[in-house]
Amino acid sequence: MLPSWEPLWPYRAVLAVDARNFSALDSKGMQQVNADIRPLLAQALSASNVSAQWERRMFGQHTGDGYVAGMDPEVLPALVGCFPDALRQALARRRAETSPGAPLQLRVSIHVGPLPTSGLGVPMVHTHRLLDDDALRTVLNRANPEITNTAVIISQRVYEDVFESGCVNGDVLPAQFVRHLVKVKKFQQPAWVHIPGFDWGLADPDIFEPVDSTEHTEQPKVPSSSPSPQAAAAASNTVNFSQYGDDGVQAYNYGAGRGQG
Repeated sequence: MLPSWEPLWPYRAVLAVDARNFSALDSKGMQQVNADIRPLLAQALSASNVSAQWERRMFGQHTGDGYVAGMDPEVLPALVGCFPDALRQALARRRAETSPGAPLQLRVSIHVGPLPTSGLGVPMVHTHRLLDDDALRTVLNRANPEITNTAVIISQRVYEDVFESGCVNGDVLPAQFVRHLVKVKKFQQPAWVHIPGFDWGLADPDIFEPVDSTEHTEQPKVPSSSPSPQAAAAASNTVNFSQYGDDGVQAYNYGAGRGQG
């Protein structure tokens, strides 16, 4: 008798976004940001020429202060090459069109891996670990929100798949991504940080921590900061995932102590 086998789940490109300082908003402000995020993503993805794939997204869900969805991996060259700057421009338009107040800043993580239609799986957890990276938060905390509204982190796998294939869309260069070792709870993997329009060669190397003290590299590294007390308190939390249908409310509890941002 031939051995039984199980098919691998289809690979999905996972896009997750999170608003900085969401918990500092009042209830009305939270509702407005929650309502604005999906249209902003739609605008940026339309400008990246992947509207059709976005309309067919899988497990698209609000996460309170953000949004997460899966798409066909064929969109990765556009997500890496075009989407970050398109999102930056969409957020700049929002700032110009809304009443005075703190401009909306978004953190973005992009990952790829095998996932079922529910979206529940290790690649989803890793996508949120990347989004929770302390260095990504630090970048936006240091930035002038009137100028820098978008910070993107992509997994090592996404970086390799896009840049080593030579299929990246747009005019973005590998040098516009800086390698960084992400450490969140038990998760520890290299990833790449991108700030649309920023030249990492202009950064002060003294404020960057190397990926590995034994590894020689000529690139500067993303600034790191100590984990917040809230994040340390949440280290023992388990992963919880709740699903309530297409574009409905869902909760990804990857640690209650993510802190502001």
